[in-house]
Amino acid sequence: MAEVAPTPAALPPHVLERADVRSAIANHDFGEVFRLARLHGKISYAKIAEAVGYKREHIGKMAKDETEGKGFRPRITQYRKILEVVDGLRIPGHLAGLSPRPWELERRANTSQTEDPSTLLAEGGAGLWDIAELLRRTEMSSINSAALESIEQGIDQLARAYPYANADHLHQRTRNGLQYVTKQLESRMTLRQHRELLINAGWLFLLNACVQYDRGQREAANLSKAAALRIGDEAGHGEIKAWAWEIEAWFALTQSRWSDMLTAVEAGHVADQTHSVGVQLYAHKARAAARMGDARLVRDSLDAGRARLDRLARPDHPEHHFIIDPDKWDFYEMDAYRLLGDDERAAVHARSVIQISTGPDGTEISPMRAAEARLTLGVAAARTGEIEEAIGMGTAALAADRKSLPSLLLVANELDNELRARFPHEASTRDFHERILTITRGASTPELPF
Repeated sequence: MAEVAPTPAALPPHVLERADVRSAIANHDFGEVFRLARLHGKISYAKIAEAVGYKREHIGKMAKDETEGKGFRPRITQYRKILEVVDGLRIPGHLAGLSPRPWELERRANTSQTEDPSTLLAEGGAGLWDIAELLRRTEMSSINSAALESIEQGIDQLARAYPYANADHLHQRTRNGLQYVTKQLESRMTLRQHRELLINAGWLFLLNACVQYDRGQREAANLSKAAALRIGDEAGHGEIKAWAWEIEAWFALTQSRWSDMLTAVEAGHVADQTHSVGVQLYAHKARAAARMGDARLVRDSLDAGRARLDRLARPDHPEHHFIIDPDKWDFYEMDAYRLLGDDERAAVHARSVIQISTGPDGTEISPMRAAEARLTLGVAAARTGEIEEAIGMGTAALAADRKSLPSLLLVANELDNELRARFPHEASTRDFHERILTITRGASTPELPF
């Protein structure tokens, strides 16, 4: 087999090893990558343009220092174009948060003997995916039912850990899973096996989108959500498509894009009308309606969601992120009633949420929901003039180890607005406001895209 042909703009090793180059690649700031490639690798913009399929003038605009012009330089966000740049510059997939690229696998086949399983597992990340790889190798086939079952069990464990697991740890495990599954998709297999793997990748992209958004990685979360939606279309899997639209509705809700949120809710209902995702869609609609002040739509949406929920069997694992159970309904009603100003009913639901979110030993098993419940109690306290109670609840909520930053900040800003409107001259109000600003600034810091 012949050696993999280089491209006109393949980055040499000494460039790929530079910290500034790796940082730009990880953040998908390819304009900066182009600039550094010319500066340190002596690779012209013309060669880069030839390798990635862009016009030379466009490469120059992307590589221009932001301080030299007005506004931000163009960014590449389309998944297909990202792959073209990564392949054109021969950037190893893992540097950009991707699975190994086809030319990498071909190169490995040309330069290595029988692959050492321990090496593969070390590269893919230890954990849930090791078992699937070992099972696959025992039968000496591209993929088998035991390996597929192991992958599904791994995804199930990650989804059940979502409510409480450390976000960084969960993010890494999900990325490892995506790298493993996408690599298996390049193997020989039956059409049924290919579809099952596609579906597994879809669930992982959905989970990845949620964790990325929790961590403040908005652009990356949108890419993962779009990948899940595309897989749902390709595999004909309505539930994955519906959850992708649910995630879009959540994004729009936390960004106050009410029209986009309602559109996403309707698209989700069209995609699937059987599973519990429909309950979540109705809940999002109720929460958006509450923020728009439409009390009638709130009640209609909550009634429709409750009716859908009552038709479903109680799940064996209610902690699973992609299964809605009756215990979560208090959370949705709490949010809606707080926004409608029905503080008494909101507080009742908030206390129920905290109780349900706490295990027998006192450990919080759903810290994100408990944090928003405390913020709800804080809002109710602020409205009745109890500033110390309001600040105490708000401070405890912000101190939670497991956070969904966009959702947390959405409710925390409500409490902040109440405090500043009612107690504008109190030092504790100013301190709480500064704490919100600090978290908000941290949430906007660029992160690894995948």
